[in-house]
Amino acid sequence: MYETLTAADGHDFACWMLSAKGEPRGGLVILQEIFGVTDQLKGVAERYAAQGYNVAIPALFDREKRDTVVPFDQPDLGRDLRVKISIAESLADTEAAVNALKAKGGDVAVMGFCWGGGLAFGAAMQLNIACAVSFYGTRLTEYLEASQNAPIMGHFGIHDDHTPAAVLNEVRESVSDLAMFIYDAGHGFGNEARPAYVPAATELAHQRTAGFLAQHLKA
Repeated sequence: MYETLTAADGHDFACWMLSAKGEPRGGLVILQEIFGVTDQLKGVAERYAAQGYNVAIPALFDREKRDTVVPFDQPDLGRDLRVKISIAESLADTEAAVNALKAKGGDVAVMGFCWGGGLAFGAAMQLNIACAVSFYGTRLTEYLEASQNAPIMGHFGIHDDHTPAAVLNEVRESVSDLAMFIYDAGHGFGNEARPAYVPAATELAHQRTAGFLAQHLKA
C-alpha cells in the first residue's frame, strides 16, 4: 500500500495509502510520532478508513533514513532523526500527501501524534486544509507565529511533561479556532503499543475526532 510521492522541493518519499471503505467522505493525512510509519499507526489509518476517509501516512523519516521504523523502547533513535529534519521539509511532505488525497476528491484534514501532532498545528497554519487534529503535539510554540488557516482540535494529557500547562495556556491564547481537551493521562496515551496507553482517554479522543472530521470535511 506504499506509494511514492514527490514534495515541492523534489524530495521523493514513501507514503502509506489506504482507500476509504464505502462511500468516501474526504481525506485524512496522519503524521507519525518519532517512531516512523509503525504497524500501530497503520491501525489508526484502518480506523479512519473504516469511517469513509482516504488515508495517507507520509514517511517523514525518508528525509534522513529511508524505510525506518524505530522500536518503541528506543525513542532516542527517533529523536536523533527528527532533529535533522526541518519543519519546512516535514510540511512539504505533508502538503504532498494532502495534494495526493485531494486528487481523489473531497476535503482533506491532517492529524498527527507527538512530533506529528505539532506538525498538524503547522499544517493548520500554513497549508490549505479543512481542519487539523493534534494528539499530544510537541514543540507547539514553534508553529504559532503564522496566521491560522483551519480549525484545530487538540487532545492532551494533564501529566504530559512534553507539553506542560504553561505551553497549553499559550496555545489557547494564540489560537482562535481551537477545541482543546485534557485527559487524565500522560504523553503517548493514544498508542496501545506503549506503556502510557490509556484506553478510555484514547477512545473518547477518537470519538471527538470523528465528530470534528464529520463537521469539517466534505466529500
